[in-house]
Amino acid sequence: MQVFSVQRGDGPIVLGQPHGGTFVPDDIAARLNANGQNLADTDWHINKLYDGLVANATVVQSHVHRYVIDANRDPAGASLYPGQNTTTLVPLTDFDGQTIWAEEQEPSADEIEARRIAYHAPYHNALEQELERVRAKHGVAILFDCHSIRSKIPFLFEGTLPDMNIGTDGGVTCAPGIEAAAYEFSHSSPYSTVLNGRFRGGWTTRHYGRPNEGLHAIQMELAQSTYLSTETPPWAFDDKKAERLRRWLVDILDAIQDTALEL
Repeated sequence: MQVFSVQRGDGPIVLGQPHGGTFVPDDIAARLNANGQNLADTDWHINKLYDGLVANATVVQSHVHRYVIDANRDPAGASLYPGQNTTTLVPLTDFDGQTIWAEEQEPSADEIEARRIAYHAPYHNALEQELERVRAKHGVAILFDCHSIRSKIPFLFEGTLPDMNIGTDGGVTCAPGIEAAAYEFSHSSPYSTVLNGRFRGGWTTRHYGRPNEGLHAIQMELAQSTYLSTETPPWAFDDKKAERLRRWLVDILDAIQDTALEL
């Protein structure tokens, strides 16, 4: 089983996709309880949604499910959102705060470290290599980290999540012009949009976003209601909804790319 895959392009944009994978090794799957085996907290169909939006983009996709190890969490285990409900490097609960492991089957510290080496590190090694390759070619690289989540999760946030949630860690992870381009084109769309709201950018965005070095990172967290028929099983892809959304994602990505190449 491939831990990750890379679709290499010649442009300055790298699409990171850490949460779309559903692979769980058999020995780990056997230790998940019935709730965990649903794999509900997947960024369902994220690779399909972004496929072909930018012809020359590079795509780095993890195939491993976040319940094995979360590729968008700090490998040292630090919380992304201190004081708020969130999930950890290897989650113990789902997004509703319900346990995902069978009784006495939660992974040990040694096992978490082994998973980090086997699954987390290879994905990020590949992502870093692609960002460096792109920066060497263009003098700049833009990581656009692609995410999606259910629009209503009381354990994580109140009410209904905006459709488009842009994260730059308060403007730290990319140049102001790139942040502005992403927000302006998102805000002009029919979709509700927020900048640095509940989702300010995960570890990936914060780790790679070094605009003073020509490395810009931005996270897009989409409400799954924008492109799924339902946010419950079977989490079916809705072609009509997705077509409408993809039209705006193209504009957002084009604006980001044009702005970055002018820096």
